[in-house]
Amino acid sequence: MTEGSTWDHWWWRPGWRLGRSFYTWHVTFAENSPVAGLVDLFAPTLAQIPTMDAVGREGLHVTIQGIGFTDEVAAGDVRRIADAASEHISRRAPFDALIGPPTVDEETIGMPIANPEGFQGVRTDLQRAIADVWGLDNVPERDDRFQPHLTLAYSTGAAPMSSLRDLLTRNQLSRIKVAEHVTAVSLIELNRDNHRYEWREIAKVPLGTPRSLEAH
Repeated sequence: MTEGSTWDHWWWRPGWRLGRSFYTWHVTFAENSPVAGLVDLFAPTLAQIPTMDAVGREGLHVTIQGIGFTDEVAAGDVRRIADAASEHISRRAPFDALIGPPTVDEETIGMPIANPEGFQGVRTDLQRAIADVWGLDNVPERDDRFQPHLTLAYSTGAAPMSSLRDLLTRNQLSRIKVAEHVTAVSLIELNRDNHRYEWREIAKVPLGTPRSLEAH
């Protein structure tokens, strides 16, 4: 493969196999949310790219924190982690996220989070919740570089990234941004068997009420 080209996002990463699912925390979005409007906005352009699978409204998400494969994590531990997360997250106010403009990398067309501090704070809370149950040394992904982002399309093959960037520019999409109010984080059971991310929501944990609203 030449330098500067995309490749298939759906290769089997370590630990993944057909039929296997993963417990993880995501921020998901309602079908009438500002983020969901990006699906229609980008659809005509993504339809011109045969090596990109567009994400539908039901698949939009920002990945926050993994827990582990479902066949390796006890159901009781999942419940305890969710309960601990509720305690930590309830102390954090909802926040506004600025998403975009779009970028192209080897596996996706996505929208980085321009002000990641809110998502970083939620991730810290979730890692504390996992540590409450498993201990700090057993928190997965603790030392990973966290770069929150929203994916609009996943690559299924080789294409020059420069050409994809040029297409976004020609179609006046290269500077698009959207604001979203984040009020909750979801614990999900994630599967990727069908070359798309599909999940079952296990728990939805709301962020706490801002201090300025508590008196009302």
